[in-house]
Amino acid sequence: MDMSVPPHAPGPAPGPHSGQASGQPSGQPSGAASGPAPGQPSPAVPGRPVRRRDRHGRGMRGPVAPPQVPLSVSRSDAFDDLVRDAADRLERRWPQLAEVEFAVQEVPPPPGSGQEPDDVVPLGRLIPAGAPGRGSPNRIVVYRRPVEVRAKGREERALLVHEVVVEQVAELLGLSPESVDPRYGEE
Repeated sequence: MDMSVPPHAPGPAPGPHSGQASGQPSGQPSGAASGPAPGQPSPAVPGRPVRRRDRHGRGMRGPVAPPQVPLSVSRSDAFDDLVRDAADRLERRWPQLAEVEFAVQEVPPPPGSGQEPDDVVPLGRLIPAGAPGRGSPNRIVVYRRPVEVRAKGREERALLVHEVVVEQVAELLGLSPESVDPRYGEE
């Protein structure tokens, strides 16, 4: 394999790290054994295919974990999915929920802001369409941190999220939670 560099090709600037200091024989031009600069594509040689693999021939590295593996999903993304699943499940039964926004916030507003009672930490909240500072539509908010603190595991968290969403939908529709979802409170 011929690794010589034509005389007109740019090489590294002469300095303390070229020639004899780098371990090259004195007859070999400096920069001859080195490949292209980092970030530069290797030069295409006529008749030779372009390399599509790393230097060890194993191929390019992929993601650490595929997207369907739970390790690649953050806790907040997993919580958002729980709220979305509960909302989708109820929308199939109650088509009028298609206009309702479902949202997740980390924590409820601080006590004394006039929005929540001081003695209870809410798990969710219904914000009606006519609320001050809000346009349409109705909005149901689930508070992630209080729900996570009360749930001991994934299954319990999923159940609690579903119950909070059912309770808020029941308040919106003016019905009891059992009539919104017959399985409310069973699990």
